[in-house]
Amino acid sequence: PGPRPPSARVRNTSRWTFAPLVAATGKSEADLRARVQSLEESCPMLGFRGCRLGMVYPEISAMQVRAIAEAAHQCAEEGIAVHPEIMIPVLFSENEMASLRATCTAAFDKVNEEKGKALSYQVGTMLELPAACITADKIAKHAEFFSFGTNDLHQTTLGLSRDDAGKFLPKYLDMGVIESDPFQRIQEESVGELMKMAIQKARSVRPNCHMGVCGEQGADPASVAFCHKIGLTYVSCSPYRVPVARLAAAHAAIQQKN
Repeated sequence: PGPRPPSARVRNTSRWTFAPLVAATGKSEADLRARVQSLEESCPMLGFRGCRLGMVYPEISAMQVRAIAEAAHQCAEEGIAVHPEIMIPVLFSENEMASLRATCTAAFDKVNEEKGKALSYQVGTMLELPAACITADKIAKHAEFFSFGTNDLHQTTLGLSRDDAGKFLPKYLDMGVIESDPFQRIQEESVGELMKMAIQKARSVRPNCHMGVCGEQGADPASVAFCHKIGLTYVSCSPYRVPVARLAAAHAAIQQKN
């Protein structure tokens, strides 16, 4: 097997997810309760998360990238060749990508300077919002690779909440409103069209950039075949679904060859 560059997505969790951990700070209970309450959001999935956190608090992204860089150097010292890929999530504009790329490269380059060795790395993004797909050519000026976050891309394109859609999606399937569960299979007529647009736009700027998909749909045979057809080069899914994804990818490649 050849090299497999590890992709590390910088903090993407809603801020309040780790709120209980602040107890370790030694603050008073009243201060902690007030802080936890201030972090609550009405719609966390579309709230203060992903790249937005790094834009407002760039030191958080810099801290994460430093950890990635130091780990890469440690591997190099042990004779393990790594080429980290730093992924920026939940962005919708070129300006976000440009700003956070600068933050990430500054942090990684500083570690390279401290270690006296220039390890290679890439900075890319996860396309999870329709606006990011539509402006993929502009984002590609600053992003070296792309991954479609198909879970959130279906949520934001179809206006669905993955946590709540189970209350009506079975009825939609029975009625024939949709042919498949959008959180299991890529909806080609909507999300699929956005993906094709983004691929064309991104590769008009970076012809050789690698693009893949990350989501539960990445293990669905029909979705894998679709991804192969439109030019994606890898899929990422839950560990227990990897064997199915590999088999589906091999089948899609054989079908294309024949």
